[in-house]
Amino acid sequence: MRLQKLEIKGFKSFANDTVIHFNESVTGIIGPNGSGKSNIVDAIRWVLGEQKTRELRLERMSSVIFNGTKKRKASGMAQVSLTFENTKNLLPTEYQNVTVSRILYRTGESEYRINNVTCRLKDITSLFMDTGIGSNSYAIIALSMVDDILNDHEQSRRRMLEQAAGVSKYKVRKAETLRKLGHTEGDLNRVDDLLYEIEHNLKSLEKQARKAQRYLDLKSDYRSLSIEWAVFQTHDLKTRYKQIESKLAREEDQLREIEVQIQKAEVRTEQEKLLNLDKEKTLSDRQKKLNEVGERIRTLENQVEILGQRTNFIEQNRSKLRERMRFNTDRGQQLEKDILYYQDHLQKSQLEKQAGEVALREAEQELGVTKQEHHSIKDDLDLYLQQLQELEKGIYELEKQRAINLNQIDNLKNEIDRNTQVLDQRSKESHSLRSAVEEVSQEEARLQASVQFLEQEEDQRLATIQRVDEQLQQANQELSALNRQLDALRNEYKLTKSMVENLEGFPESIKYLNQQGDWGKQYPLLSDVITSKESFRIAIEHFLDQYLNYYVVPDVETAQSAIKLLQQNQKGKANFFIVNELSKYNFLTEPVVGLTALIDLVECEAQYQPLVNYLFHKVYLASDDVIPEQSMDNSDVTILGANGAWTRRTFSLSGGSIGLFEGKKLGRKKNLENLDKQIRKLEKEEEKKIQIVQDLKEKVTQLKQANQPARIREEKAALNQVTQRLITLKTRLENAEQYHADVSIRNNQALDIIQGLTERNETMTADLSVRKQEEADFRARMEATDQSFRKAADALNARSSTYNERNIRFIQLQNKVTAFEQEIQFREQQILEARKSLEADQDAERQAATEQEQVGEEREKLQQQLFIAYEEKKEKEAILTGAEQDYFQARGHINELESALRQLNKNRQDAQLLVNELKDNFNAIRLELTSIGERIKVEFQASIQEIIQREPNPDLDPVLLEQQVSKLKNRLENYGEVNPMAVEAYREMKERYDTIDQQRQDILQAKTSLLQTIEEIELTATEQFMAAFEQVRENFINVFRSLFTDDDTADLILDEPDKPLDSNIQIIAKPKGKRPQSINQLSGGEKTLTATALLFALYLLKPAPFCIFDEVDAPLDDSNIEKFNRIIQKFSDHSQFIIVTHNKLTMASVDVLYGVYMREQGISAVTPVDFRTYEHQAVMEQVQ
Repeated sequence: MRLQKLEIKGFKSFANDTVIHFNESVTGIIGPNGSGKSNIVDAIRWVLGEQKTRELRLERMSSVIFNGTKKRKASGMAQVSLTFENTKNLLPTEYQNVTVSRILYRTGESEYRINNVTCRLKDITSLFMDTGIGSNSYAIIALSMVDDILNDHEQSRRRMLEQAAGVSKYKVRKAETLRKLGHTEGDLNRVDDLLYEIEHNLKSLEKQARKAQRYLDLKSDYRSLSIEWAVFQTHDLKTRYKQIESKLAREEDQLREIEVQIQKAEVRTEQEKLLNLDKEKTLSDRQKKLNEVGERIRTLENQVEILGQRTNFIEQNRSKLRERMRFNTDRGQQLEKDILYYQDHLQKSQLEKQAGEVALREAEQELGVTKQEHHSIKDDLDLYLQQLQELEKGIYELEKQRAINLNQIDNLKNEIDRNTQVLDQRSKESHSLRSAVEEVSQEEARLQASVQFLEQEEDQRLATIQRVDEQLQQANQELSALNRQLDALRNEYKLTKSMVENLEGFPESIKYLNQQGDWGKQYPLLSDVITSKESFRIAIEHFLDQYLNYYVVPDVETAQSAIKLLQQNQKGKANFFIVNELSKYNFLTEPVVGLTALIDLVECEAQYQPLVNYLFHKVYLASDDVIPEQSMDNSDVTILGANGAWTRRTFSLSGGSIGLFEGKKLGRKKNLENLDKQIRKLEKEEEKKIQIVQDLKEKVTQLKQANQPARIREEKAALNQVTQRLITLKTRLENAEQYHADVSIRNNQALDIIQGLTERNETMTADLSVRKQEEADFRARMEATDQSFRKAADALNARSSTYNERNIRFIQLQNKVTAFEQEIQFREQQILEARKSLEADQDAERQAATEQEQVGEEREKLQQQLFIAYEEKKEKEAILTGAEQDYFQARGHINELESALRQLNKNRQDAQLLVNELKDNFNAIRLELTSIGERIKVEFQASIQEIIQREPNPDLDPVLLEQQVSKLKNRLENYGEVNPMAVEAYREMKERYDTIDQQRQDILQAKTSLLQTIEEIELTATEQFMAAFEQVRENFINVFRSLFTDDDTADLILDEPDKPLDSNIQIIAKPKGKRPQSINQLSGGEKTLTATALLFALYLLKPAPFCIFDEVDAPLDDSNIEKFNRIIQKFSDHSQFIIVTHNKLTMASVDVLYGVYMREQGISAVTPVDFRTYEHQAVMEQVQ
């Protein structure tokens, strides 16, 4: 991972868009004081998430926004972007280039972005975690931070070491775990409070529950005895039920047999009808042809008949006309005679009318006298009659009320019958609803199972996504680790290859000979001939230190030619091993107890084996690092320490510390080959890992694209619909059952009313008998008065009859006179009408005679055509007669079958009526059983089927059982107030108490688990910290000595070794010849180099992608500057360095230099200069 560029706009003094590219390993930033070069470092620190204004040299965060100048307005925002190259996927993201941005507006709003996507500061912090990059990491060092490191300000040493050791995440986890532990302890306190409150309420509720339980026990006894009583009640009904059920089954079987016979008869009838269809069709065709002829004959006959009728009509019309003419003539004469007759009778009737009028007045006077006598007797009789009517009215009212009551009784009985029928229908409806409820419940269960299954699949999918994400994260981590390993090998390969090609550490003569054509490639150095395991290289290299620069040549001539080259070009001296001369000798190294012959640990090609035998003749490697105290008598034996720290020869001992790069010269070419093989192997593994990561990403994408939530919503919607339907059906079922209960109540009420009406009718019958006796007595008294009234009535009737007869006679005479007058007028009018009709009839008779002649001629023509049609009809009728005989013979057989079928249908109807009658009886018993079942269900939620299936207990007395049931019912009704929910509430509260108590146990377990987690984090972090500390300590000592001398003393010490994570770290630094009591007694340059040594010790443990030094070299003199620059150049192969400096030597050592200046007052700008084309030599070497 490399830093590519920094983009600044509106940050501090950088008002304009400014871009700084970091394409090289070492980049320098220079400029005069106040030009804004340190603002570049502040910008990098700020974009990485720095929140402390002190670290940015500000009083408040808004001051980072460009504040304007005299000529330039203030900026509205500050924006800084930092771009990294992520080709090795060290950052946990799939992008090859990662740009981190931070924007602060003058309004106070701020934004963080990754690749121009808005994110959180936490996301940026997580992105760079454990990479060595951060606003407060050891990657950004200012001069003031050197003092912080040396003075351990805010434990900066331990913080930097934790970053390098990668234990910061453990500290974060520990802090989170401690927060969780605090929450857990708070939860535990709340649970304890809840348990205390519940225990107090539980005791009170327990008393109510015991009382309620006794009530429930009494109710249970009442239930069991009531059910036993119901068993006795249903036993007889069950017996009758079974008898009728059996008889009904037999009749239904017989009915089914009749229906089978009917079906067979219908099949036979249909078959006969099907066979008769052809005959019927033939008959129909012949009948159709005959009908056509008949139709033609009928048409002709109709026409002839019409013409005959027309002739007859005309003739009749003529006769009528002639008759009417004669009639009108005769009638006129008769009418004149009638007028004379009526005039004679009119005179006689007028005389009779006058005599009748006189007689009518005499009869009217006699009738008036008789009416007065009759009215007197009638008034007395009306009084008796009124009294009798009142008595009869009372009798009538009683009989009427009794009839009404009887009618009401009949109506109530009819209502009960109708209700019974309705109840039967509702029972069927309830049965259908129960079936529907069961079906919908099954559908609901199926949908619930489906939803549960889909949710489980969704959970599995999410779990799979999580698992694959974890696998992907693990694969990315493995790929990152592999990339880091590959980078380390590649860097080591580049370093080794550079050392081999440039011959670093070798004399000028060796470098010259190596550049002379094929000579340098043909003849190797001793360091390239020999190799061994890495653990032995330091010891071998330390032993062969004086021979490693020797060339290995086959003969003396070759060595002489090289010497001549050196002499001619004044390139110094070189040493050579002559292989063919060594092959003459046999150097044998005998084994020594406790030692290992070094020749057995060395590897080389066969042609160089004599040289190896010579060099390692009698050279041994000790098994430990203990130096032999006694001197060695045998001068030929040489013993090396196991770690190469010492060499023991006869009368001599040499040794000391081991340098950082010791053991790297031996077998460098062979090491290059091994490194190349390892790199190729790791590159193949890298390709496999990349493919695995790609496959896992595709799998995650496929899993995330699954549309399972939509199916779950659809299934849930269907489930809601089914649930609503189930609720509707249950509501309808409850309504039907409620209606059944209501109708049963109404029937009971009707029975009570019938009983009351019957009792009232019996009372009315007794009262009616008394009143009828009173009526008979009163009629006997009224009979005597009625005799006188009859005599008066007879006389009145005689007088009225005489009056009426005379009145009628007078009216008849009056009507007779009127009638004669009307008859005379009528006949005079008829004479006029007869004369007019006679004239019209004479004209019509003449027209009819002419029409009669025309019709006669046309009728003769039609009769000839009709004769021909009659002959054709006779032929067709003969053919039709044969077809009819065949058809009607078959039809007769079909009629016999249909007659038999009608008889079977009649039998079926009779059987059906019998079955229906049995069903009615059957339903009546079921109704009684249902009534008992409903009562049991309402009171005890028991099923009638359970009652029916049980047999009466012979040990129980039904009478005593009924008394016990009544007694228990009274006890329950008088039991007193009971909290029926107390038992359930107590149970629920007890369960809640147990649940919360279990939760308390779970919380205690969680607390224990959190404590264990903290302990594990402490242990892991401590182990990792201590391993890192020991490595950094060793690196610090080596780097310190490389900056000073090998005799200088430096160390890192923990103040509290038992608590390393909380311990302060002390720095011991004692340059040669000095014994400072504290690090503060060192000079400024020594302090800076000491801090630099610590920083690079951290880099050796965990290199950061880039490092920024902000005027860190200011306290250093020229000699220390060269040391500082050399170590930067050394580490620049692994990391980028950005150096803000004023020192000219540092400026000269960088690859690219950015100059910061202010072309416009208060506004910083930069310009680059590339120094790599210039040759540089150290100043100190020039002085020497």
